[in-house]
Amino acid sequence: MFSRRRIKEIGDTKFVLGEIVENSELLIENTKVKNEGNEEARGDTLALGISEVSLTTSSWLSAASFQNTSRVLIDTAIQGGVDELRGLKENVIIGRLIPAGTGLRRDISTSQGTEDGLKTEEGEM
Repeated sequence: MFSRRRIKEIGDTKFVLGEIVENSELLIENTKVKNEGNEEARGDTLALGISEVSLTTSSWLSAASFQNTSRVLIDTAIQGGVDELRGLKENVIIGRLIPAGTGLRRDISTSQGTEDGLKTEEGEM
């Protein structure tokens, strides 16, 4: 509900004035430009309903499954959008394992050491 912000000052970021972005995306971009010594973006917190939040998600497949299906699909086709299938909903829609528990893909693991340990154990078996 409060996970989106409307950009009011773009600073030296990739954002456009008035763009609605997720808080996490704003934080990542601001950290990046701050480390480069540039000016951060600022945004106002938005109170959005469930319909509006679902339409501003980065997953077009998830957005299309909720509401305004034809509009979302047409806009995505025109823009050449690609869905990276990182969320639960879009993976359930296409019939893949969800990215949680045993369905979590190893290629997005944050710990390289864990993967090496698994490879060693597999090699010994």
